[in-house]
Amino acid sequence: MTADTVERIDPQAARVHLRSSNALLVCAYDSDEKCQANRIDDAIHFSELEARAAALPRAQELIFYCA
Repeated sequence: MTADTVERIDPQAARVHLRSSNALLVCAYDSDEKCQANRIDDAIHFSELEARAAALPRAQELIFYCA
């Protein structure tokens, strides 16, 4: 899979990825208010991802969610 490919996974597969790797769970809303209202434990806000993006490894697995 390339960096510009998006793979859809179900919640069970996301749990497996999060437990077995260094995947980051990211709330896909660009509004911090919406992220807070739909927060999942250990998830980061989209704005936090933007702030950390330059420091993340290119191969970093990201799992985005929205409600």
